[in-house]
Amino acid sequence: MLATYRPLATWPYPPAKRTVRVTPFRSDWRRTLVLLEEELERAGASDVIIGLVMDASAVNLAGQIKPEAVVRHKGVELSFQPRQGDRLTFHAEAHPTWKANLHAIALGLEALRAIDRFGITSSGEQYAGFALLPANVAAERGSQLVQVHGGLPEALRATHPDHGGAAADFQAVQAYRSTLPKGGR
Repeated sequence: MLATYRPLATWPYPPAKRTVRVTPFRSDWRRTLVLLEEELERAGASDVIIGLVMDASAVNLAGQIKPEAVVRHKGVELSFQPRQGDRLTFHAEAHPTWKANLHAIALGLEALRAIDRFGITSSGEQYAGFALLPANVAAERGSQLVQVHGGLPEALRATHPDHGGAAADFQAVQAYRSTLPKGGR
């Protein structure tokens, strides 16, 4: 599976307010990768990014996680560009490890695809709600990056790709800036 790992400075999502208990499961890493690759291929996914809370030094120049990487949070974010429509972003932190959470996302993608398989939808409508999430999620992540860096100008400077920042983080800070009233910029 061709995916790029992206370090997240902090976990950008609020804690889930669960009304149902999460069902624990055992996940085998190889099985996770096979299932995820299969589901992403069926979705026609490109530009696959896996976000983890870790230092930038945990990712090599090819965008792959180093074997000695230390992941500081169990949550994982998966985003990709599907064959049709807007970029989709999924995240999970309900399970004890980031690998188990990635497995949960893969199972979720399989379940969403089942909706089409069973003829309940005709053109991928089950993804419509997720397609609306990235802008809001990006603004939330941008807000956290602004707090981490001590202000909007500092966050813009620190996350700018020309200064060694990740393009996705810079876009998140810009998304946050777009939510501020004109005078707050």
